[in-house]
Amino acid sequence: MPKYEKLDHPDFLSFIFHPEKCNPTPLPNGAIDVAIEVDEDVIIGNRFYIHDTASPNILFFHGNGERVMDYDEIGPMYNAAGMNLLVTDYRGYGWSSGNPTVTSMLDDAEVLFQETRNWLSFNKYTGAFFLMGRSLGSVPAIDLAKNHEDDIKGIILESAIANTVSIMEHIGINISSTDFTEDDGFGNLDKIEAVTKPTFIFHGARDALIPAAEAEKLQACCGARSKEFVIIPGAEHNTMIATGGQLYFQTIKTFIDKLTGVTNWRKRRKASQTIQEN
Repeated sequence: MPKYEKLDHPDFLSFIFHPEKCNPTPLPNGAIDVAIEVDEDVIIGNRFYIHDTASPNILFFHGNGERVMDYDEIGPMYNAAGMNLLVTDYRGYGWSSGNPTVTSMLDDAEVLFQETRNWLSFNKYTGAFFLMGRSLGSVPAIDLAKNHEDDIKGIILESAIANTVSIMEHIGINISSTDFTEDDGFGNLDKIEAVTKPTFIFHGARDALIPAAEAEKLQACCGARSKEFVIIPGAEHNTMIATGGQLYFQTIKTFIDKLTGVTNWRKRRKASQTIQEN
């Protein structure tokens, strides 16, 4: 049996994915649309919000009811914090072709990962490479982090899924009437045990869709020696940015800066010496 055959059943897919088609919208300043062919006659639309060629790069997998253009206001906020945000869609979302399944999402993520890195290299983007997954996007992000540890600097998980069965039950699927078990699920907890690159997990305290206890499970199972865990008081599943405000972006920036050496004490000392000399 294929790994995700049960999740790819139409009864489950209708809960997992909520694709909405549309044509490309006007680009915000600094944004670039990149089309990536992931399979024969299947194109995924990506929107890259660019700050600078030397800035850290975040390959971002969004939630199940979102599209790349939904980040047209958020992307520039990442840019203002000094980061490039590279948002990718799933099949059937936005102007992407095909129909989404769990299997295709993970297969496509491998192609998107490689092609995004190729695009960055070809266009002389030299910043460190990070993965980020929000909600459903935690599934491809964790899968990639497990498989490509040598190619990433770290991973960021927002409102992420831990146990598949509990989430399915939480969104209204009567799992007890099926033969579905956790072994048939996304496998996020098993996979994150193999992730050793620095990991940042944050979640809303009032998340009613994916309870904060899911984040605690991921934190406990994560195999990274360097891992951070933040709960945003008052935040719900879809209000992380609205509730956290600039602190949301600053927290991500602090995590990335620490890993890229921006906050390295030697650099701070050198900057201090320069000021004194001048």
